[in-house]
Amino acid sequence: MTAKEGIALLREHANERVLGQEHVIERFLIGLLADGHILVEGLPGLAKTRTVKAIADHIDARYSRIQFTPDLSPSDVVGEERLYEEDGKRVFRFHKGPIFGNIILADEINRAPAKVQSAMLEAMEEKQVSVAGQTIKLPQLFMVMATQNPIEQSGTYPLSEAQKDRFLMHVKIDYVSMEAEYQMLKMLQNESLVQHEVKEKLSQEVIFQAQKEVAKTAVSEAIGRYMIELVFATRYPLRYSKQLGVLIDIGVSPRASISLQKCAQAHAWLRGAVEVAQADVLAVIHEVFRHRLIISEHAKLNNRSADDVIDIIVEQVPAPKEHGPSEREIMIQRAKQ
Repeated sequence: MTAKEGIALLREHANERVLGQEHVIERFLIGLLADGHILVEGLPGLAKTRTVKAIADHIDARYSRIQFTPDLSPSDVVGEERLYEEDGKRVFRFHKGPIFGNIILADEINRAPAKVQSAMLEAMEEKQVSVAGQTIKLPQLFMVMATQNPIEQSGTYPLSEAQKDRFLMHVKIDYVSMEAEYQMLKMLQNESLVQHEVKEKLSQEVIFQAQKEVAKTAVSEAIGRYMIELVFATRYPLRYSKQLGVLIDIGVSPRASISLQKCAQAHAWLRGAVEVAQADVLAVIHEVFRHRLIISEHAKLNNRSADDVIDIIVEQVPAPKEHGPSEREIMIQRAKQ
């Protein structure tokens, strides 16, 4: 099985389990291919947890679910040293917490207190945890899919800008169509569809191979400079218009540039392209920028969201100049002839 066949099969299985959320599933796959973490925001009951589990169930990996609550402690997430008695001697052994999985569902992450969020930040950025003076590495395949409720803010601890920046993308999940919801009711009538067992799971080696292929997806100089200009439009908005200048307080970080390229490469790879196009950049820019861009009070008072400001940026930044086929495309075309 090739990497593309494996990811296509994973996508198909996930779409069969979760109806009407093809966009969200695609974003999760982009996160997997780009080796990044995803923050999912949506109302209760919109299948956030089900979507994560549908993907995890079809991967040969350890799935962990952490339900974040205000009384959660770092040891509940990371693990702790426990005292054991062996041969009449007392010894301490480290007992791993749920963070030592491959696919981590961090449910309602904004309900975790600051110390827990700090522990999560180290795990997400460094792929390691620090316990009792020692550093312990996390698995090579490590992806956090965190959820948060946009309307219920009582008893929550808003994520810091530093922690939000660690997420590759901020994905918003919405209601499905009427047809998709009707098909969901029909599906739930058949217990065999709900409780089916996965016979063949996607190996981690296939995922690592897909990640290597994504990283090799070509990015032309024109597209590369276009992405950087989109980033700089958030930092120096007055260079583009007075309108942007009053809508933006703080632009996106350098991590946004890296994330934008990775996500655009993954999007291009998923559609079978060998080079990133402008459409790939525009397809992922909102998820990459929306949690990193800090809009002004003026924007909020005028009911402008981060997505609205990103739309204006896209309109005002000149499109990349058209260019001929890349050397790689020319080689592929010649090979087919």
